[in-house]
This record gives sequence, C-alpha cells and structure tokens, in this order.
Amino acid sequence: MTEHTDPAHLKALLERLVGFNTENPPGREAECAAFILGELQDMGCRGDAVDILPGRTNVIGVYENGPGPAFAFNTHIDVVPAGEGWTSDPFSLAERDGRLYGRGSCDAKGPLAAMLEAMRLMIALKDQWSGTLLGVFVADEEAASLGAKAYVKEAPAIDYCAIGEPTSCTTVTAHKGSMRPLVRVHGHTAHSGMPDKGVNAILKSAPLLRLIVEEHERVRAKTHNLVGQASLTVTRVSGGHADNVVPEHCDFLLDRRMVPGEDEDQVKRDMADLVARAAVESGVEAEILEFRPTTGGATETAPGHPVVIAAQSACRHHNGHETPLSGFEGGCDLVHFRSVGAQGVVIGPGALAVAHQPNEFVPVDELVRASAIYHSVARAMLGGGDPGTLDLS
Repeated sequence: MTEHTDPAHLKALLERLVGFNTENPPGREAECAAFILGELQDMGCRGDAVDILPGRTNVIGVYENGPGPAFAFNTHIDVVPAGEGWTSDPFSLAERDGRLYGRGSCDAKGPLAAMLEAMRLMIALKDQWSGTLLGVFVADEEAASLGAKAYVKEAPAIDYCAIGEPTSCTTVTAHKGSMRPLVRVHGHTAHSGMPDKGVNAILKSAPLLRLIVEEHERVRAKTHNLVGQASLTVTRVSGGHADNVVPEHCDFLLDRRMVPGEDEDQVKRDMADLVARAAVESGVEAEILEFRPTTGGATETAPGHPVVIAAQSACRHHNGHETPLSGFEGGCDLVHFRSVGAQGVVIGPGALAVAHQPNEFVPVDELVRASAIYHSVARAMLGGGDPGTLDLS
C-alpha cells in the first residue's frame, strides 16, 4: 500500500461497507462491525466490538503512539431504510460519471471508508506524530444515537474529534438538538350518537394546538448564526379507537429543535409549562407521557479553537479554495463527544441534500479529498504540523 490516499482502496472499502445492509430500523450493524474490526486490527489497532443491544454493535480501534493528546475519528454504521425509487441495487456500490451510488455512500459509509483510509495513513507514518488515535464507529445514529451515548459513558479521555457526516468536504462546527415529548390529551368516551355525554379528546386538543403555535413563535426568536432558528411543531397525532365512539384520548408527538446555547432541562420545563397552561387557560386535561429518544441536544465548537483552525486549513488546502464554516439544522453525534470534553468538527464527503434519498451518492473526488482532509487534521492535532502543508491526496 502507498503512503498516500489510495482511491482504489477507498472504493473497495466503500463497496464492502455498502454491501452490508444496516438499515435502521432495525439496525443490524453486527456483521458490518465485524468487517470494520478486522480492518482496524489489520492496520495494527487494538480493536474491540461492543454490543449495545443484540446485533447492535459499536467498534472501537485504538492505536497508541507515545505521549500526547487523543484524537478520535467517529461516524456511524447504520443507514436509513433504502426505500423505493433506486435505479440500481442500493446495497451494491455502482459507479457512474464519477459518482459512487449506494445507500450510505455519503451518510455515512463514505466518511467511514475515508476515516479508515486516513487511519491507515496515520499508522503508516507514525514517526511523524505522537499521541493516541481512535476510530469509534457506532450504531444507531439515525434513530437515537444509542451507540454514541453508550460509548461516551465508558469513554477514555478524548481531546479532539472529527465526526463523519456529509458536508461536501467543508467544516461544520455546530448542530441543532432535538426533543420529542409525547403529549396525551384526556377526554371521556361516549356513543358518537350522543357526543355530549362524553368529552371528545380530539376537539379538546384545539386550545393546546393554539398554544403550540404561539410557543413556536416565541422559540423561533432563538437563533444561531450557523444553524438558524429554534422551532416547535407537531409531527404525529393519533386518537380514537372506533368509528362510533367519542375518543377518550388524543396523542401528539411534538418536535422541539434546539440551537446551541439552549439548556435541555430548561426546554423540558418549558414543555411541562406549556401543558400546564393549557389546563389553566382552557381546562385541557393533558400530560407528557414520555420524551422519545432522539439523537440529542445542540452543541458547537468555538470557531477559534485550534481543531477548527486545523480543519479549515485542511479543507482550504485539499479543496483548493476557501470554504465557509457552517452548521447542521439536524443533529449528529458531535454533541456526545463534546459532553466528555472533546473539541471537534464535522466533515465528510457528499452532500447532505442527497443523503436519505433514493440514488444517494458520493463523488469519487470528494471521497478521496475527505480522507486527505481527515489525515491532515489528525496529524495537525497530534503534533504532525500545519495541515495546510500536508499534501497527501
């Protein structure tokens, strides 16, 4: 193997990774995780596969190379369901016109392949840096981030991280968070021929819905320059159990998007206050049944932090032009690595606009550049020099 990014090896890695069906639900990351573990061990890492649930597997590779900080590469093994509308087999990588098509090709098995290649290069050039290199490849990011949450509970000290998601090889430093309370409005059943004998939970929900609209107007004033506005909306509703029965309850799933700087505990209190206001102002009997699992809260890394500067330098060098800092309006696992003190960025090949779509693809040239960018950032943070001077593409 060459000591430069190897496009043929990268494509072969991605082909193998895409070939494992890790649709979430149900996840089924175990077989793909076993392949990743073998790759990590072959390059000299101490590796481990950890089941967070049956068949739901995290893979951790560790390469200790003397004293120094710890740098982690992280992305996820699961993908969203393939769905309909593909012009080729979503689990068989297809190359057309400089693009590699397949489910997960950009979200996030393309980043995963590029990270594995970057780790191989780092280990091949181990005399040029010092510290600990980690590859942390997790389950369930597309649903509730169970893999990342489980990992950080036992995580060693991590100083810096690069999270792999499709960013078109630019630097993302912030993302939104999400919270999903399930609210139940209570009523009383009655025969639908005599509706006044009961309390219709669906109709009784109207004042609560008006308050949700008002709350959205309030929270959308919370803004962040990279991720935009906070928000609140309803994404699911269900009520009633028979065509001729006044419904006893009506359930609403709310989606509250948070911006960096918002406190999750305060947002939970705000949701409880909203339900309480509906009772006081309109007599709506309601409760929050649960907070559904989500990817997690919002976070950001300061734009002046050295890892951000290194990422920007690497992106500028390997892309050949300046690239702006940006943010995700969705969530990702950066928040969980930040929770244990790591400072990090989100970078990856492919465009977020084609992720989760039929005919998802990653451009070959971006896949190659991403690996070089990852290598440059890790080298810079582990004492290997300015990423703008490293030409490994």
